[in-house]
Parts: sequence; C-alpha cells; structure tokens
Amino acid sequence: MHTQKITPCLWVEKDAKAVAEYYLSIFRDGRLKDYRSFENMPDAEGNGQDNSFETAVMELAGVEFSILAAGPMFKFNEAISLVINCKDQEEVDYYWEALTSNGGEEGPCGWCKDKYGLSWQVVPVAYFDLIHHSDPAVREKAIKNTFTQKKLILSELQ
Repeated sequence: MHTQKITPCLWVEKDAKAVAEYYLSIFRDGRLKDYRSFENMPDAEGNGQDNSFETAVMELAGVEFSILAAGPMFKFNEAISLVINCKDQEEVDYYWEALTSNGGEEGPCGWCKDKYGLSWQVVPVAYFDLIHHSDPAVREKAIKNTFTQKKLILSELQ
C-alpha cells in the first residue's frame, strides 16, 4: 500500500473517512486508498481503556496522505502548510473557494485555511516567474502587490 518514501500524516479530531471525503471532493483526481476503525485499544501503559481511533489513507494529486482521527490533543497551525500550484487564475479561484467555504477562512498573500484548520497557499505558477524575474521592477511589483491581496489575483501582480 505504501508507494512513497515519506507520507504526511494529518491528525484530526474525529471521523477520518469524512475528512478524506472532504479533501477528495476538492481534489477530484484523488482516491481513498484505505480506511480503518480501531475500537477499545489499550493506552500507552497497556491499560484496556476506551481508546478508539480511525485511520484513512488518501491520495491527492499523486501524493499519499495518512489521516489519523484520534481526538483533540493536537490542532493544525501554520507551521505546516500545503501549497497548491495552479495553472491559471481559474484554478486559483476554484481551490480558493473550495477551501475557504463551509467554515474555512481567508488569510493574506494567497494563504487560507480549510474548515479543519489546515493551512494552504493557493498560487498561480506564473507568480513564481514574476517574483524571480530578472527585472527588479517586475519582482518588486509582484511582491508589493502580494501583500495587498488575500486570494492572489495574477493580473494585479503582473
């Protein structure tokens, strides 16, 4: 089942399958590879307490992710985020809307959070050409305008 050397694990509070289905509804080229529910597992000291959790494995855009639904002990924060490299403004608009709707939130400079609190940067690939351009005026305009935007609007960065 494991096809890549490193697999990011997303810890969520509950319902690993629903979380996977949420991401699969956004990234339509993905698939659910596995789902498991573990009931009444012993705790770290070997006690038979009611420790239940779920796992799921999904593939999004060719990248495998593991989901662990094991309670509220850990929450997402901006220390880990995912970047979506978009071919054009239409794709930026699609992902931005999908991730910020239904409980997600917009942030600055192309950053947003989905309804689970996972941070994403939604970026048109042409943006990188602008901020690495050989002309300093092109670079400066793109970077300066980035700081004025939430969702990146490529036409305003050029």
